[in-house]
Amino acid sequence: MYGRPPWWPSCSCRWQSWLRDPSARRRRWSPSRSTRRWSRSSAAAAFAASAPTAPESSSRPTAILVVHLWDGRRLPAKVVVGEPELDAALVKIDKAEELPYFDVAALAKAPPAQPGDLILAFSNLFEIATREEPMSVQHGVIAAYSKLHGRRGIFEAPYTGDVYVIDAITNNPGAGGGAITNRKGELLGIIGKEVRNTLSDTWINYAVPIHVLANFVEKGKKGEYKLIVKPKAASGPGVYHGIILVPNVVERTPPFVEDTIPGSPGARAGLKPDDLIVYVNNEKIVSIKEFRDLVDKAKPGTDVKFEVRRGDKLTTINVKLEPLPTRAAPKKPPVERN
Repeated sequence: MYGRPPWWPSCSCRWQSWLRDPSARRRRWSPSRSTRRWSRSSAAAAFAASAPTAPESSSRPTAILVVHLWDGRRLPAKVVVGEPELDAALVKIDKAEELPYFDVAALAKAPPAQPGDLILAFSNLFEIATREEPMSVQHGVIAAYSKLHGRRGIFEAPYTGDVYVIDAITNNPGAGGGAITNRKGELLGIIGKEVRNTLSDTWINYAVPIHVLANFVEKGKKGEYKLIVKPKAASGPGVYHGIILVPNVVERTPPFVEDTIPGSPGARAGLKPDDLIVYVNNEKIVSIKEFRDLVDKAKPGTDVKFEVRRGDKLTTINVKLEPLPTRAAPKKPPVERN
């Protein structure tokens, strides 16, 4: 939904006109079922043709989109482009040129907000709004401007770039795609998806800065945007450490050392059975898969720092990786001559 909230005072400031009720409802039909599924999420008007930015959806190619405005109007919409890496989609609303909008190109030229700045977050909080209802507004403070690190086994997020970390509960069902602004009403960023730390069951509240999304919006509306292609994870040439771990029987089997091959780098470094590998090069490791993913990327000759739990103590052990040992080619049996 778009438009200013009904409680907002009227004045000559143009920025107030864009404030929208972000209960942008997406109506979806499943071709294999007779029931209808409803999903109400948020969006923000991005340019004059009224193409809002909204959270990316896996059902986007077959979805029928209906946008609800704050005044009760329902307008059909279609997806212009979606970017899974940004977890965002650009949705175009036809015949809605009178809607107020953001000048994303101009806003992207402003410097980023700083930690400690007050913000307002506008979204369909917990999918409360369903019809002609106002938006939900939260106030908070930018706690940090940093990278959203999707670390292995912790944050499962496709986007790993710059974000505003917010000290308010802004990321919740229905809030994805909402807007955060400063006290002047200038757009700062778009609220991201729900991201949970699977180790501690805590949630992070963040927004993607508008200058990060500017290229996506500007090229997307011109039909010139190309999807981000992430490089495939590079694997090393193969290294030898001689560490034998316990059988990987469950999804997140801890990397306990079962044994080491005599004379191998791991054995010379002092690794012992029942050692639990906790950190590799200061990065926390919680499973055998994570251990292999990290070590396999290294090159022979690399010094790797292991921190292992031995009994009740953490012990630091440095292991110098070696090339994989070459296997001698089997000898051919002698040819008998008659």
